[in-house]
Amino acid sequence: QWKRMTISSDILFSSHLSVVTCHESCQVGTKLVFDHNGHLVQRSPHPRQQGTTVSLQQLFYTLPVRHKEFQRNIKKEYGKMIHILQSYCIISTGVRITCSNQNGQGKRSTVLSTSSSQSIRDNIGAIFGPKQLQSLLPFQQASPTENVIEEYCLSGADLPKQLFLITGFVSRGDHGVGRSATDRQFFFINNRPCDPVKVIKLVNEVYHMYNRHQYPFVALNISVASECVDVNVTPDKRQIFLQEEKLLLAVLKSSLISMYEAGVNKISLNFSSLPSASKIRPPHLTFTSMQIQNTSASDICQPATFKDSRTEPNAESLTQSPKTSVNLDSSSDITMAMPHNSVLELSSSEPDSYRTDVEDEIFGDSTSHSHPEGAESQTEQRPFDEDFSLIPDTKRARTEKQHFIIKPEPKDYSNNLDKSSLGVDSPVCLQRRKVPLQFSLQELAAKMKRLQDQQAHRAKEDLCYRRFKAKINPGENQSAEAELKKEISKEMFKDMEIIGQFNLGFIIAKLESDIFIIDQHATDEKYNFEMLQQHTVLQGQKLIAPQKLHLTAVSENTLIDNIDIFRKNGFEFQVDEDAQAMERVKLLSLPTSKNWTFGPADIEELIFMLSDSPGVMCRPSRVRQMFASRACRKSVMIGTALSVNEMKKLLVHMGEIEHPWNCPHGRPTMRHLINLDIIS
Repeated sequence: QWKRMTISSDILFSSHLSVVTCHESCQVGTKLVFDHNGHLVQRSPHPRQQGTTVSLQQLFYTLPVRHKEFQRNIKKEYGKMIHILQSYCIISTGVRITCSNQNGQGKRSTVLSTSSSQSIRDNIGAIFGPKQLQSLLPFQQASPTENVIEEYCLSGADLPKQLFLITGFVSRGDHGVGRSATDRQFFFINNRPCDPVKVIKLVNEVYHMYNRHQYPFVALNISVASECVDVNVTPDKRQIFLQEEKLLLAVLKSSLISMYEAGVNKISLNFSSLPSASKIRPPHLTFTSMQIQNTSASDICQPATFKDSRTEPNAESLTQSPKTSVNLDSSSDITMAMPHNSVLELSSSEPDSYRTDVEDEIFGDSTSHSHPEGAESQTEQRPFDEDFSLIPDTKRARTEKQHFIIKPEPKDYSNNLDKSSLGVDSPVCLQRRKVPLQFSLQELAAKMKRLQDQQAHRAKEDLCYRRFKAKINPGENQSAEAELKKEISKEMFKDMEIIGQFNLGFIIAKLESDIFIIDQHATDEKYNFEMLQQHTVLQGQKLIAPQKLHLTAVSENTLIDNIDIFRKNGFEFQVDEDAQAMERVKLLSLPTSKNWTFGPADIEELIFMLSDSPGVMCRPSRVRQMFASRACRKSVMIGTALSVNEMKKLLVHMGEIEHPWNCPHGRPTMRHLINLDIIS
């Protein structure tokens, strides 16, 4: 057993490590003491029953900075340690594990304990209580369906057989049996706890198809050949690489969907035979929920209709638009793209004549091709000289080799043109105008110097006013809030100058050279919301009899340590320190407020939030929704005209709250409009 133990090197080298162990064949145990390098420094007899005890004391005492950080986040680290220990307790069958915690007063309490059961289900019940077992489904592995195989781009013929064996438990898909957070999800590869990111995401996505507002309890063990998995990816071995990972995801998705589809309620509707379709067997319809979705009454009640393609016209053929012909008929117009400032002339009397009124340079060569009358003539546009190819339009005409098929017009006026006039390879003239240019190197250097000075001056100004670059766009809300948090401090709100009110809904304010637009309703709503969050004490309603909560030992400790925060939220508890774990806390009263009621689910959500931020005042999500609704109703509405003093009061309030950048519903409270230095 000692050879299989893994201890982090930084903990080992900065703590006191000792091991007391006793084999079943020994009458006296042995105590082993190790130094910071992991070397055995002491071995002595020690009384102990069969088993092993590993002790780590004074964690990180040789690393002062880390020791201080560890002490500052001791409760959060304690919660993480318990979560890891819970995963080992679930998967370790036939082993009894007991974890106890000793507080500062020397009182020891049991955190969790298993009874060496051979069943994972019994271990889950020992850790999380019998209530958790009532909402679990045993995982039933199924082969991937054709749709899932196609989704993951797998080839059905090449899929390996029985590569993965998945066992464990997941929550039912019914609403109310899930969790408000992902705090009870445990994944194992060959009995080793790990964090397979894609597997975790897939399980939650499938569960949200049936219970979109909660998260499942998950305890799944994936057995696979050792050569198909690599656990040496990160030092903690929590991240892994798997061969045929897509196949694993396909098996998981198909299995979960099959389990949840089989567990939901079904309604069978049998229809009597219709005269028009007496030979057709009535369909047997099964709906996968009491709330029939994506199915209309017409889809259920109307009989099937069959159409004979031999007698009915094709709808697509009736609505299909005619295709454009590729060939050019006699009435088609041909437009040639000629270079800029060039002239192309065709004449019947002088086929090869070319006229110009100014002194120009003529490029190209003329070549006419004659064909028999009535035959198709095909000409290819020839490249021009090198000088002419420097012009962009000419370059494009040079690279795009266009072919034209020309048919003679069977009209009377076609005889007036000579056959040579139909040739498109005619001489092209470029009218080039020569203009003298005055150039001075000293004058150019002086202009460059002035330009560099202007750029340097603008760069200095950018440091002053180019602090806000995000646009007023929903897609840039995150970057805009980041800029405001960086550049605007709470003390600056009272220094803002009121310019006026825009559209009876927005305040225009000025801070130095920056102009801001502020939503008067969202701003006042966020202030009222945070005041309700901080100062409201919800009144509780007593229960007829104390109610057992069946919390885990870790959750009980979190609740007891933060019981004042629960009281501010309207919860009252009876705590019995001498009772055994999972039975120390009972619920006495629940908060109520008009039409809002709360229950154990809100307690579990608060415990989850406080496990990450112990001692910080927080509210359950439903309490926040209630406060947001109240804050919205009592805030300044859009369309209300405000005086300068009222607008100034709203700005001062923004400097008194923690997060003034958006309202409780997510709308932005203020945005930067422009800097006056840019337009001055």
